[in-house]
Order: sequence, then C-alpha cells, then structure tokens
Amino acid sequence: MAATPAVRVLDRAGVTYALHPYDAGTADGQGYGEAAAAALGTDPARLFKTLVTELDGTLAVAVVPVSGQLDLKAFAAAAGGRKAAMADPAAAERSSGYVRGGISPLGQRRALRTVVDASALDWPTVFVSAGRRGLQVELAATDLIRLTAALTAPITR
Repeated sequence: MAATPAVRVLDRAGVTYALHPYDAGTADGQGYGEAAAAALGTDPARLFKTLVTELDGTLAVAVVPVSGQLDLKAFAAAAGGRKAAMADPAAAERSSGYVRGGISPLGQRRALRTVVDASALDWPTVFVSAGRRGLQVELAATDLIRLTAALTAPITR
C-alpha cells in the first residue's frame, strides 16, 4: 500500500500510529464517516471527519466527530472569524490534494487554519482519514493537534 501524504507526515514526525484499512464500498445511505465507523466497529464519537470550510472568504478545516455536526457559528468564533460556511467540494479537493470522503487533516497541499473539536481530547486515540477512502489512521489526539497546528474548541452540536 503506497503511503499517502498524511502517512508521510506521521512518519517524518516519528509519531506512533496505526493504519486501519476497511472496505469503503458503498455507504448505503450513510456518510463516509458513518460507513467507516461501522466498518471498523469503532464508536462514531471517536472517529473524526475532516470538513473544509470557507471562513471569511478563505479555506479552513474543521475536524469533528462523525457522531455530531459542525456548528458553523462556534467554528467561526473559535477560528477567529465572523462567518463560516461549507466549502465547495471541488475547492476542498483542489486545496487539500485529497478526494471527498478521503480528506485528511494531515498532509494537505496547503496548511489551512484548523480547529479540532475539543471532544477529541476525551479519547486516548482518535481516528481520522489517512488520505484515501478506505483508510483511517489512529493516533493520539495531541499528536493530531500538534501536527496540524490546530486550535481546540467545542465546535460540534
């Protein structure tokens, strides 16, 4: 399996992590994150989705548990902006270098302002996309926050 940019970031940083491949198949009406949590048999509150947003006209990243929804107002406030909306999927793919459903907060083409939901710190490890559909990476939330230079805040409703 070829290393994704996200995996290369983790290797360069010397971070302890575990890769979890799964059959991405069809989501059967579920979102990508819900399908990944089900396939891996993990709590959806422990598996985090990467959402690219538009914050005051610039792209930014929110990392929230699959079990919740991004609170755009809370995200904007936490990121120091006034207004946030979901980014156009094509813009998210161009900016990150990943495809929708496989966007990782790690190893993006351009480093974007990132906010990780504070609930990530409730778990010894969390799961995020490793940079492709069908591949999650499990790592310490503190490593995720450090490597993405993220802020943490309650941004999920």
